[in-house]
Amino acid sequence: MIIAPSMLVADFARLGEDAKALEDAGSDWLHWDVMDGHFVPNLTHGALPMAACREYSSLVFNAHLMISEPLRYLEGFIEGGADIIAAHIEAEDDAREFLEAVRDAGRRPGIAISPDTPAEALAELLPLLDLVTVMGVHPGFAGQEFIEDTVGKVAEVRRMIVESNRDVHIQVDGGVDTENITRLCAAGADVIVSGSFVLQHPEGYATAIRQLRAPE
Repeated sequence: MIIAPSMLVADFARLGEDAKALEDAGSDWLHWDVMDGHFVPNLTHGALPMAACREYSSLVFNAHLMISEPLRYLEGFIEGGADIIAAHIEAEDDAREFLEAVRDAGRRPGIAISPDTPAEALAELLPLLDLVTVMGVHPGFAGQEFIEDTVGKVAEVRRMIVESNRDVHIQVDGGVDTENITRLCAAGADVIVSGSFVLQHPEGYATAIRQLRAPE
């Protein structure tokens, strides 16, 4: 299991320090939720804050672009040091063109699907993917309640990946905690994004990550 805390819930005044603390606490990746106030009704950090944190952490940086026209802004995330870059299948740009551009830049391409988008929408894109992000909440804000249908969608995406004979990560983003992580992993998820559970845990980042890896 890959644990990828979301920097959306980090202290924006000390992103670098939080990035280092999360690495020291046992995180595998860092997840950067990028929102533009247009594709989703919220505005967060972009490529520059992520790039500034590169000196603080050697972890895999996963940029999740919840933005309109992701191709227009792709170069900034490539230059900023993102290792994996995912856009939403619902965005206006052609998904195939985006994925090919990410791969051509030497980065790992991914696609995210919102709760209302069926898994079948991914079928023709699977040969181009390293990562599928299945949203466990409606994109835009941290701290939302987990949508239970996500478990079934993860299982369906995993079935599609197995049938395609591809090696593709399934990442779940939104609402994941110790109450649902076991079911998600059993369904086929192998990357877990956690924002509020890890970064707001009363006993600290390391305890939260240990609890996700071994839920009771």
